[in-house]
Amino acid sequence: MINGMDVCGYLWLAFYTLWLLAAFRTKRAVERVDWGNRLYYYVPVVLGYYLMFGFKFDIAWLQFRFIPQAQAIAIAAIAITLAGMAFAVWARVNLGSNWSSVPTIKDKHQLIRSGPYRLVRHPIYSGILLAMMGTFLANGKVRGALAIILLWIGWLVKSRMEEKFMVRTFGAEYEEYSRSTGGLFPRLHG
Repeated sequence: MINGMDVCGYLWLAFYTLWLLAAFRTKRAVERVDWGNRLYYYVPVVLGYYLMFGFKFDIAWLQFRFIPQAQAIAIAAIAITLAGMAFAVWARVNLGSNWSSVPTIKDKHQLIRSGPYRLVRHPIYSGILLAMMGTFLANGKVRGALAIILLWIGWLVKSRMEEKFMVRTFGAEYEEYSRSTGGLFPRLHG
């Protein structure tokens, strides 16, 4: 039987190795969120990753598995993890050298509205959340569910910080873009 959590763990290791290598190809930052404000999103994100991937938990209720281990679930978990990662990579490629690990305004910053940015304003976070939901299926424990909640909170806080920079930089153009797209999830029109 495939161990979905092991496979997902290796996928995340490869994903973040490539992600870090790509960080060397970005524009110079003109302005960025200060370190103190970064903690508002950094703490829940780090705690979320630790809950999902940490191995030492002596708290029984965090270890409670409520999604059974089954071959079909492991395969679905891996597929969803890969789909989320692919979406995040697609977004990162479209963002190009404007990408930053912290809310930042880059030198000659551009407003990207192509690729996945047509659907949502923060597709990297959307993709990572989807990938983590897939990994949660493999994890199947209360701690995995809490990890998803913490990551969602962290990305929501971080995206709001980025939105402030974008409104200040692009003004009415960004406000119009905000009205036509969702933040982390596509907006349903109709």
